[in-house]
This record gives sequence, structure tokens and C-alpha cells, in this order.
Amino acid sequence: MRYKIYTILLIILLFGLQYRLWIGEGSFAEVHALQQQLAEQQDKLEKLKQRNQALRAEVVSLKHEDTAIEARARTKLGMIRSGETYFQLIDRKETNQ
Repeated sequence: MRYKIYTILLIILLFGLQYRLWIGEGSFAEVHALQQQLAEQQDKLEKLKQRNQALRAEVVSLKHEDTAIEARARTKLGMIRSGETYFQLIDRKETNQ
């Protein structure tokens, strides 16, 4: 009779441990999901680092080079120098539509 009780207790204990291993907190599925989230966050972080590096280079360029300021004013703001004539070219395909 004792052996049956011990066997039943061991089986219950085994199922309890298996539940925690496969489904509960800290399970394989949870660890896998956290690893995927970590990989995604590392990818985002790497892209943001590259973007920050490009922005830092642009800031340094704008601080130390007048030509960079002029180029930015021409492209982003559409500015021209005095004495220059502004020409706007319109694509014929766009006007027909």
C-alpha cells in the first residue's frame, strides 16, 4: 500500500515539474519568445545607432562647413543665391494625368 502512495506522489510531482518546464513561468516557450524579442530589439537598436551616427556626421558637417549649410538650404528649403534664376521643370507625363 505504501508503494502505491509513493508512486502516485512521484507521478504527481513529475507532472508538476513537467508542467513548469513546458508551460509555467520560465518555460521553454517563454524563454524562446523572450529570445525573439531580444533579437528584434537588438536589430532596432542597431538601426537606431546607424541613424544616430549619420545624424552626428551631418551635425558636424553643418557646424564646420558653410557649403553643407548652403547645400541643405538649397535642397530642403529651395533657396537660391541673389542673381540666380530659378527654373522648375515639369514632367509632361505628370501634366497629362
